[in-house]
Amino acid sequence: YFCRHGERWELQLKGSGKTPYSRNGDGRAVLRSSVREFLCSEAMHYLGIPTSRAASLVVSDDDVWRDRFYNGNIKKERGAVVLRVAKSWFRIGSLEILAHSGELDLERRLLDFIIQEHFPSIAMNDSKRYLEFFSTVVSETADLMALWMSVGFAHGVCNTDNFSLLSVTIDYGPFGFMDSYDPNFVPNTSDDEGRYKIGNQANVGLFNLSKLLQALKPLLDPRQKQLASQVLEGYGEHYYMRLTELFKRKLGLLGENEDDNYLIAFLLKVSLLC
Repeated sequence: YFCRHGERWELQLKGSGKTPYSRNGDGRAVLRSSVREFLCSEAMHYLGIPTSRAASLVVSDDDVWRDRFYNGNIKKERGAVVLRVAKSWFRIGSLEILAHSGELDLERRLLDFIIQEHFPSIAMNDSKRYLEFFSTVVSETADLMALWMSVGFAHGVCNTDNFSLLSVTIDYGPFGFMDSYDPNFVPNTSDDEGRYKIGNQANVGLFNLSKLLQALKPLLDPRQKQLASQVLEGYGEHYYMRLTELFKRKLGLLGENEDDNYLIAFLLKVSLLC
């Protein structure tokens, strides 16, 4: 942990080599992607979007072999290591894998640790703490998806392993910003089906949250399961309201007007035609 102004930050190295989580990869990172992560995470921070940050970047003498465009043309590249910081690196996948393997006691212990460390508004002696945790993650994930869309940011690999339980932007792999409005914009050259296209990010967020709910269900009683499903159903409305609020701010629209949503949709359509 790194302490600053009373805050606790977790340090993580990207590109330092094999770890138990390298999934048969070499655990290395190339210089070009490391520079992009450093710059983009800092840009996102100053755009006011919750994100991990890059504390340092060190160029390595190791050669790294990569198929940059996934076309079979493997080339040698310069390696690098990025020191990243975040309040936490726990992801939806951190709970999903425990539930999938039936390690419910360990999942409960991990979840209690996460709540105690990072969700101070939730009382640890509250029998509904897991429901409150889920409700918070749903609303904050909707906020994050709206913020991404407000600046035209496409993550590129929005699976459950890349979605933070603290709803911050993590794991800058293939990402991109739209040069012009295009809901079919895909920054990941390996995403042939366009699953993670920018226009589908909100839906993928909902999908990932449904996986989180599935992982939490063994820890919830029947009534809590019902309430959690209702919370998830409210994700879309929360996202849309937050996105509308952000676009109205960009356009300088004050107050409430029933034509505001029409104007936003019209301007996006005009941008698409241009």
